[in-house]
Amino acid sequence: MLQISRGLFPFIEKVWADGGYNHHRVTEATRITVEIVSKIAGQSGFVVLPRRWVVERFFAWVNRNRRLAKDVEATLKSAAAFLYAAAAMLMLRRLARSA
Repeated sequence: MLQISRGLFPFIEKVWADGGYNHHRVTEATRITVEIVSKIAGQSGFVVLPRRWVVERFFAWVNRNRRLAKDVEATLKSAAAFLYAAAAMLMLRRLARSA
C-alpha cells in the first residue's frame, strides 16, 4: 500500500503504523518515513501512546464496514478498492452532517 500510495499522494512524507508492522519490508518499502508506535518496554496497565490513538481510530472507522471487518480479499487491488469505498463513505457522512 505504501508503494501504491506514493504515486497517488506524493506529498505524504511520514506515516504511523502499529507495532505489528515493525519489519524492514515495511520500513524500507518507499521513501515515506514509517514511524512504528509500540508500547513502552515494561509497561503495565493502560498508557496513552503518542499517535497510537490515530491508528486505532482509523481501524475503528474502517471496521464499521462489514466487508472490511469480516472478509479477506483475494487481491491487493480489491482490498484497496474497498478501503477507498470505506473512506469515501466516512467522508460523505461527515459532509452530510455538516451541511
